[in-house]
Amino acid sequence: MALTFHWFLPTTGDSRQIVGGGHGSTPGTAGADRPPSIAYLGQIARTAEQLGFVGALTPTGAWCEDAWLTTAMLTQVTERLKFLVAFRPGQLSPTLAAQMATSYQNQSQGRLLLNVVTGGESAEQRAYGDFLDKEGRYARTGEFLDIVGRLWAGRTVDHEGEHLRVAGARLTRLPDPVPEVYFGGSSPAAERVAGAFADVYLTWGEPPDLVREKIERIRRLAAAHGRTPRFGIRLHAITRDSAATAWAEAERLLAGMDPERIGATQRALALSESEGQRRMRELHHGSTAALEVYPNLWAGIGLVRGGAGTALVGSHQEVADRIEEYHRLGIDEFILSGAPHLEEAYQFGEGVLPLLAARGLWRRPAG
Repeated sequence: MALTFHWFLPTTGDSRQIVGGGHGSTPGTAGADRPPSIAYLGQIARTAEQLGFVGALTPTGAWCEDAWLTTAMLTQVTERLKFLVAFRPGQLSPTLAAQMATSYQNQSQGRLLLNVVTGGESAEQRAYGDFLDKEGRYARTGEFLDIVGRLWAGRTVDHEGEHLRVAGARLTRLPDPVPEVYFGGSSPAAERVAGAFADVYLTWGEPPDLVREKIERIRRLAAAHGRTPRFGIRLHAITRDSAATAWAEAERLLAGMDPERIGATQRALALSESEGQRRMRELHHGSTAALEVYPNLWAGIGLVRGGAGTALVGSHQEVADRIEEYHRLGIDEFILSGAPHLEEAYQFGEGVLPLLAARGLWRRPAG
């Protein structure tokens, strides 16, 4: 299977340094000096499209612009790029979400992908009016995806569950094609939902042995439902013509991280309910020492940013090698980002993708 690459839209803002935000963060995180305007995000989206990325992930949370509205606007300044819209089931009724996704898919000629984010932080969920605990949120996500899937299949749905209730729910129009569901999470509750509903299971960038264990667990859980999901990984990228230049860039980013900011970020992330966030923090333990946790895998991003906290760092050849190594584990989709996102898209798209194409692992999307 040819590899699929997606880029990232920094709807928190962008910079030549690492911008705060991400999983477990609070509104108002600092560091962005390029505002997330449609003009700038459109420049990134068009660049990603031109370079051969299939889609672009747009995050969800109090720290960033709304993903649905922002990407709907960006469909008008791009031609082919798909938008991987992150959203939280607790903030929408399943019927409305199914209808919104249908409208988006049909009006954009099939350019919607869905990143379902259950929500790992109770404090932030409560700000949106959601007072379930973490286990309850995952149980509700399972009900939500079951209802949405039946609606997209053209069925009339009556559902009375522990957390959700609909009666006579039906769509007058169906999505063409049905949007694929991307889903991540490292807790047992998250993995059960992934096994039952994910078309693509996403992991944050951990060393290969840890990624292999996750893939094996999800495959077993999915097989119990007669399903065979694909697998993707979320990483940052710092790739250059030479390894020395790439690592110099990583050191520049590290030098720009104020120790007080590192400490404040790590104290906040230590309170996170997310198992994935705990695993990210365990890679560096809040220390700036020994940040290369596997060859070409650098955990420095996670010192000042929640969520995905690792980057592939090295020469174009080395980064291509690590991608091929993850692919041998079963990873077929890569969601990447950089600082800043515009310039780093060119570094990866012009430096790494041609090498992967020469190995027969990637081909430019048609259209």
